[in-house]
Amino acid sequence: MLATFVENHADITPAQMDRWCRDFDSWAICDTACFGLFDRTPHAWKKVEQWAKRKPEFEKRAAYALLASLALHDKAAPDAVFLRLLPLIERGAADDRNFVKKGVNWALRGVGRRNPKLHAAAVQVAQRLAASTEAAPRWVGKDALRGLLSPAMKRRVAARGRVGR
Repeated sequence: MLATFVENHADITPAQMDRWCRDFDSWAICDTACFGLFDRTPHAWKKVEQWAKRKPEFEKRAAYALLASLALHDKAAPDAVFLRLLPLIERGAADDRNFVKKGVNWALRGVGRRNPKLHAAAVQVAQRLAASTEAAPRWVGKDALRGLLSPAMKRRVAARGRVGR
């Protein structure tokens, strides 16, 4: 974990990100690396899509933790990149492993908090998931809807729409 705090994001290579990802053995290490380091690299967006295809639980979680982190930190990212990745979130919701589905949920809520357009798109995905007959997607959808439709989230998103985001 210490390495995530001392490594310079400008020095991180895609191969290094992959090596570290393969070593993730807890949600804490995974999330700290994604939220505090990897999301600031130029390789982050590509890793989201690559890691979402991985099988090991924490490697797959890394894709969604990284997407959630990018949603929060990459202020310059256009809506189109998030809209393009919503199907990736929807597919990931089918993974019933606890740490994957929680990462998927975090990513969906993160995308939905960026602005009114992405909020509406995230709510649509969450509603589809909540209506699923399968437990994992249904949990992701219902939990995401609780967050996305909360009064505090609605105020936050509305304020972001007023400032021209």
